[in-house]
Amino acid sequence: MNNQLKEQLLELSDVKYQQFTARLIPNITNLLGVRHPELHKLAKSIAKGDWRTYLNQAEDEYFEEVMLQAMVIGYVKTDIDELLEYAAVFIPKINNWSICDSFCSGLKITKKNRARVWDFVIPYLSSQDTYHIRFGVVMLLTYFVDEEYIDQVLHKLDTIHSEEYYVQMAVAWAISICYIKMPEPTLIYLQSSSLDRFTYNKALQKITESYQVSAEQKVLIRSMRRKS
Repeated sequence: MNNQLKEQLLELSDVKYQQFTARLIPNITNLLGVRHPELHKLAKSIAKGDWRTYLNQAEDEYFEEVMLQAMVIGYVKTDIDELLEYAAVFIPKINNWSICDSFCSGLKITKKNRARVWDFVIPYLSSQDTYHIRFGVVMLLTYFVDEEYIDQVLHKLDTIHSEEYYVQMAVAWAISICYIKMPEPTLIYLQSSSLDRFTYNKALQKITESYQVSAEQKVLIRSMRRKS
């Protein structure tokens, strides 16, 4: 199966797309340049067949091989406990923002199992690994920003203190989503947060860039920037 898949990926590779993607994902040198729609087609096909054997034997030579695994896990039909077992095995393979964020967006099973997934995700926020933390943050902003979880989400985000760019940007993104969806508690949080200056100001910037935030709100948010 692996050799056949590798051949398919090589056939689908596009040099121009590879060059375009390489500019978006720094330090990744194993790109083939396969477009996402093609990867999704392959993932759906694998998920309908013997996906367990595929995931247990999948290779990681190319970026697209890892991305394909991320997509397959999102498409498979199984119970939440088995899916999270495969997720736990996959997460250490994440080494860039693209695979991390795509993996999170595909875990739609979370919507019907939020309490279970919350307990699974939270330990990753305390990791020393950049993409373990980013996985946790992106899961929070994707599935848990609502009235039920907002206070817990903001509290957890405030406990993350990292100098890693892709962690800081994820936290800023998450804070902006919190404000867009739940402005009142998020505003209160921002007025007393312990975020580092870069992350805090980047969160404000992302809020003001949103079309869902009013001009009046943007004036207030801009006035809250930290200068030191």
